[in-house]
Formats: sequence, structure tokens, C-alpha cells
Amino acid sequence: MKAVGEVLQLEFEVRVAEGGEKRAKQFDDLIDGLTLISVYMRNNTGSCDKQMLSLAKEAPQILERGCSIIGVSKDTVGSHLKFAVRHAIGFTLVSDPDHLFAQATDSLVEKKMYGRTFLGPTRSAYLVDRGGRLVAICEKVDPANHGQQVLSQLETVG
Repeated sequence: MKAVGEVLQLEFEVRVAEGGEKRAKQFDDLIDGLTLISVYMRNNTGSCDKQMLSLAKEAPQILERGCSIIGVSKDTVGSHLKFAVRHAIGFTLVSDPDHLFAQATDSLVEKKMYGRTFLGPTRSAYLVDRGGRLVAICEKVDPANHGQQVLSQLETVG
């Protein structure tokens, strides 16, 4: 995993669910200042839903502190759009089926499920500045309290 202070290479294209619309964008164009990038596995699963709902609950306070929010998973943009409407999620959700963001953060790990081994991203969150520099990392997201984790982290980074 990359370390605080390192600059991430975020010049890759992703599909985005933003403001109820589907778009293709360069990932680095999504970073317009201090930005939280929260990685989760999949929409409509227990812990992942808790993670995103916790962020959505605390989003007004996070945004008040000058921090944008992006959720990243391998789900399709269509799935993200439905998920955002169903749960009133107002921040950007990114479809990253090739785990390009996880590659940029060196956070792809071997996972096992139902006897199958595969590579997947860690459930982590990253605070980055406009230039893609890592300001803080939450290596172990607490799904039910993720919004509070982010608020606490924002207090420590100023």
C-alpha cells in the first residue's frame, strides 16, 4: 500500500455515476481539492451498504470541512445509479471493474471466497489532495462507523 505523502498516478478512465447521470471521466479529473476516496466491494451487500450509508449520513459534515467524497467499487454505473437513488447517496460513485484505483494505491490483495482465490481491493479509504498526494489513509474501514472515522481523520489533517 502506498504511504502518506506519496503521489498517486490517477490518470486513467473510469465510468462515473454522478448527479443521476452516467459519464466516462479521467479519475484525476474527479479530484478537485481534498477528496475522500472510499473503496468498497459491491453494492447491495451488508457491510458495503453500511459503509456507504454511514458516509452518506455524515456527508454534510464532511463536505462542510471542504472534503469531497467518492465511492469506488467494481459495480457497473447502472448499479451505482440505482444504489444511489435507493439510498439517497449524493456523492459520486465510480465503477472500477479492473481495480485501477487499487493498483494506483498498491492495495490489491489475494482474497478467498467459496474456495475460490482472486485479487481484490482492500476495504480502505484515502484522503488525497488536488495533485493526488495521499494526505491520510484509513486502512481498516469500520463499515457501520465509516462516516465518523472520516470526520475524525479530517480533524487530524487540519
